[in-house]
Amino acid sequence: MNFVAWMIVACEIMFWIVIVLGLVTRYVFNRKKLGLFLMALTPVIDLILLIITTIDLYRGATATVAHGIAAVYIGISIGFGKSMIDWADKRFLFYVKKEGTKPVMLSGMDYALHYLKGFSKHILSFLLGAGLIIMMISLIKDTTRTEALLEVIKIWALVLGIDFLFTISYFIWPKKKKTKIMF
Repeated sequence: MNFVAWMIVACEIMFWIVIVLGLVTRYVFNRKKLGLFLMALTPVIDLILLIITTIDLYRGATATVAHGIAAVYIGISIGFGKSMIDWADKRFLFYVKKEGTKPVMLSGMDYALHYLKGFSKHILSFLLGAGLIIMMISLIKDTTRTEALLEVIKIWALVLGIDFLFTISYFIWPKKKKTKIMF
C-alpha cells in the first residue's frame, strides 16, 4: 500500500476518534461547545488528507484511486456532515445516555422525502468532491498522471445515478412500515 493509501486509513481512523471524542465530551462531560468543536474538526482532517494527496501528485506521483478518495471524503464531510453529527447525537443520547426518544424508523412518504433530502446532499457532495478533483487535475496539468482521478469521478457519477434510481423508487414503491410479529 502506498503512502497516500496509508494516510487515508489514518485519516479515517482519526475521523471516528474525533467523532467519538466529540460525543463523549459533549454528553458525558457536558461540554457541549467543546464537543461540537471536536466533531467540527472532521472536515479539517479531510482537508489535511487532500493537501497531502495534492502535494504527492505535485511532486510527480501518478494519481491512483486513493488520491481521488481524499476529495470524495471532503465532499461527503461537507455535504453530509451536519446530518451525520445529528444522526450520531440522537443515537448516542438514546443508546448510551438513555435520554431522549428512540430514533424512529421512517416509512412510506416520510422515508421517500427523507431519502430525497439525502440524495440532494449526495449531489452537493459530488459537486464539491468532483470540483476538488478537477482542481487537482488542473494543478498537475498532466493527463497521463491524473487518469485515475477522472475514473473516480466516473464511478462516483455512476453511484450518484444509482442513488437517483433508489430515490425515485421510494416514491413509486414506498417503504413499508416494519411490524413486529408477536408469538
